[in-house]
This record gives sequence, C-alpha cells and structure tokens, in this order.
Amino acid sequence: MADTLLDELFDWLRIPSISTGGGDPAEIARAAEWAAAKVRAAGGEVELLTVREGGNPLVVGELRASADAENVPTVLIYGHYDVQGAEPLDLWTSPPFEPEIRDGRIYARGAADDKGNFLPLLAAACDLAAEGALPVNVRVAVEGEEEAGGESISQWLKDDPRGADAAIVYDSGMVGPDRPAITVGLRGVYLMTFDVRAAQRDLHSGMYGGTALNALHALHQGLAAVIPGPDGRAREELRVGIVPPSDEERASWAGLPGGDEALAAAGAREAYPGAGAEYVERNGSDTAVDVDQIVAGDTRTVIPAVARATVSIRVAPGQDVDAMGAELERLIREALPAGAEMTIVSRHAAPPAHFPADSPALQIAGAAIERAVGVAPAFTRTGGAIPFVADLSEKGIPTIVTGFVLPDDPFHAPNESFSVRGLELGYKSARELLTGLAGLKP
Repeated sequence: MADTLLDELFDWLRIPSISTGGGDPAEIARAAEWAAAKVRAAGGEVELLTVREGGNPLVVGELRASADAENVPTVLIYGHYDVQGAEPLDLWTSPPFEPEIRDGRIYARGAADDKGNFLPLLAAACDLAAEGALPVNVRVAVEGEEEAGGESISQWLKDDPRGADAAIVYDSGMVGPDRPAITVGLRGVYLMTFDVRAAQRDLHSGMYGGTALNALHALHQGLAAVIPGPDGRAREELRVGIVPPSDEERASWAGLPGGDEALAAAGAREAYPGAGAEYVERNGSDTAVDVDQIVAGDTRTVIPAVARATVSIRVAPGQDVDAMGAELERLIREALPAGAEMTIVSRHAAPPAHFPADSPALQIAGAAIERAVGVAPAFTRTGGAIPFVADLSEKGIPTIVTGFVLPDDPFHAPNESFSVRGLELGYKSARELLTGLAGLKP
C-alpha cells in the first residue's frame, strides 16, 4: 500500500491546483479529474459538477457497497483538491509542486492541506471496493474551492436530497505525534466591519478638542461594551446557548499538551491569569470576542470624523450565529455616545458545528481509530471553522472530523509537509472507519 499510495500522492501533488488567485483553471480541472479517475478505476460512478457560474469543478461520485447495497449505511467522504498559492517561492527548500521526501516527511504544497491528508481516505474506499470488501455505500465529494470560500459544495449539499447516514472529513489532525483526535465541535464566526461617524469632517484638535465629538473616542466607548472582562470571558448576553463539553469529552483530554505550551509556541501571552490552564476548553467551547482592526485618524493633531472597526465573535457550539451577531451589533450600537452614528459596512457569518461524542457514529469512529493507531483518540473541539462541516451539522449528518497532520505542520506556509507515517495511519484508520460504520443503522 505505502509505495502505491506515495506514488499516487506525488502525482496529485504535482498538479498546481491553486484556487486563491493566480491559479490556472486548466490545472484546477486536471486535479479534479485526477480524483474522478481514482473513483472510476475502482468501479465507481463519478461526475464533475459546476454548481455556480465561475466555480471550480466539484467531484461527486459513489462507490456502491460490495454486497446488499440497498440495506447498508451510506457514508459521505469529503476532502478538497485545491491549494493555497506557494509564494514566496524563495523560502521553499524544494519546489512546491515537485514533491520530495526528507527525513520521513513529504514536502509539497497540498501535502498536509488537504491532498496528503485526504487521499488515504479516498484510497481506502477505492481499495475496499476493488477488493469486493466495501461494506457501506460511499458517496465521494471532493471540492476545489475550500481555500476560496467553498460556496459550490455548500450549495450542492443544500440541494442534495439524499444525504448520508454518516460523513468522514479528513481535514483535521492529531493532537500530538502519538495521539489521534476526533473533532466533535467547531466554533462558528460572525465578522462585522462598521463605521462610527462623529462629524462631517476631520477637525483641528486645537480649535475643537474637548467640545467636539471624536469618532475614535466614540468607537472605543462602543467597543468597551463587548470587550471581554478581566477573566477573559465575553459578557453573558453573547454566551447564550453554549453546549458545554460532556464528561466523555473531558475524560478524553487527559494527556493533551498544555495550553501554556501552546500559547508560548505561538508567541502569545495570556489574556488573563490562568488562561493557559483553560486553553483546551475555552478555545473550542466558549465564545470569544476580538477587535481585529481599527482604522481612523492621522498623525496630525486632528479629531477624526469617522472611525472604522472590524470585530469578530467566535460562536461556540450550540449557539445561533445570527442571533449572537445581532446581539453583538446591538450592544455596540447602544453603547455609543449621543451624536455618534453607526453604519455597517459588511457582515459575514458561518455557523458552529457540534457532534455529540456519545453518538453511535462517533463511538464507532473512536473504536476504529484506536484499532488502527493503538491509542484512543481525544474528542476535541477547535476554535476555527470548517464551513462544510457546519453545513453537514445543519443537515443532521453525524460527522467524523479527523486527520493525521500534526499541530506544528506548516499548512499554508513555505515548506508545507506531511509525514509518511501520517499517510500510513490515515489509510489504516480509513479502512477501519469504513468497516466499522457498517454497524450503523441505515
């Protein structure tokens, strides 16, 4: 398996399927066709769909169960073939689209995110089908827009009448070199950019300072209403609906790397005393509000008429992202001083996702990965968002979010890499997962 899988991965990695600007549409199409050909070679049916005008091809296919296909569960597997751009090229030790192995690691753009991470799952499904040993129906969805918004696959899933009994998403990673993980919760995000106007034009601070309303002062007053307090927590109005971690989740966290180390490795400082000790829970299971940017004023002595800010709220599993976004906006607006006018420039929202660790699909997944790796996975939550996973959650499809990259693997940076061991563990785990999920009730 290992040599064949490596050869296939190298072929796929050589295709510069960049979706983030500057990419060649012909290469995007070639990477999509590569995945489609893999499904066809295993006896599956597959098509390339263009869901929206100007969108990249979506690979949608199916591998039917080897026996009794009408009465066994259906599992949707997901990954993406598009990659980030590779600039600056001079920071790469080897060319980004000429993969090579150094010290047990595969170096190439897309090695970790997501071709190298996902291919073992696709390969396991195809191999089981070719062997006549596939115990579930496998629906394949491989997108080419994950790095650029993922609109096509979200629309496809929304319109899809069939669904699945479970889904597997290989777009996550391990929590350490010897500890796999299943992500059971992802925070959503509400991002808002707005202007606060305090005057018709900038004013001279010598002539008007102290009597004229300052847009920056007004903005700061509004932001003070939502900035976390000394304990780092968002105010209670913004924490409505949070689903706290279960006892099973907490028990699985034993032995996870400490938050103090994670913050130090990122060059970060604690937001409040004891933040490191609460890192694992807070970063995946609680609301967070951050001021991301403020633009206003001048180095001259002026009173700015307008101040612009971008504020984001990371919405915890269980929360309503639109309701929390509206509450964030209300709190800021009502805290502004008289005379200040707030105008929304843009909004963006992505919902959170949550899959209970004690659900049948995730219990099967935990046992399957433990059989493959020899260590029980941690049931973790992550602070970031994967839009398609949120779509699956809203659709009611139990989803196993996992993968075999490591926390310090550089994803979008120069010298992106993925370990050969991760490739092998991913393949072994995928076979166990697909075999184990045959036990689900369809």
